[in-house]
Order: sequence, then structure tokens, then C-alpha cells
Amino acid sequence: QVQLVESGGGLVQAGGSLRLSCAASTLGFKIYAMGWFRQGPGKEREFVGQITWICGVTSYTRAMRDRVSISKDNAKNTIDLQMNSLKTEDTALYYCAAKSTESNWEGWGKGTQVTGSS
Repeated sequence: QVQLVESGGGLVQAGGSLRLSCAASTLGFKIYAMGWFRQGPGKEREFVGQITWICGVTSYTRAMRDRVSISKDNAKNTIDLQMNSLKTEDTALYYCAAKSTESNWEGWGKGTQVTGSS
């Protein structure tokens, strides 16, 4: 089982940067990868990016890959999402997720709100 807690959300002016963090508490759960998703107002949840736990291989949605990066700290069981050149359309609830295999995401945080202002 894994518990995930996000932090770092807030109000950011367009063009600004924000760094989100996610802390994982694992109990018998071996992390294969952790990732970030987001859900904007009236939209479905969408994938932002992920990082594999051992090798640190990252992958991102094409729409954001030039503005975001994910990093990890294995010792602290945390991942960060660095977002740059934020736009108002980046306004969303950002969720952290974890999985123990390449398959489905198994654990989700409650989300942290990011609001981009013009």
C-alpha cells in the first residue's frame, strides 16, 4: 500500500514557475514509477509525466515536455514536478500517483491546486 501527499500548489502569474512535491509512504509497496497527473476545470484527468524509481527514466506528455521536469529523491521517497512558463490553462488540480509495475497506477494523492493568473 502507498500513501501519497502532494504539496507546493498555489497561485502563479502567467510565465512564472512552480515546483510541486509528492511524498510517498510505502508499506509493503515497491515503487516501479511515480508520476503526475492533472485535472482542469471541466476536463478529464490527464497524464503530465512520470519517472521510474530505480533508473530515473522520465517521460512527459508532449503538450508539456518543454516546460516541465520531474526529479526524485529515493532516500526521501519524494518526487518533484518543476513547471516553468506557466499558462492560465495550466490551472488544475495536480495529482501524484504511484505504481508497482508497468501497468496501472495504484495509488493516488488528494491533489494540490495550481492556478495560473493572467
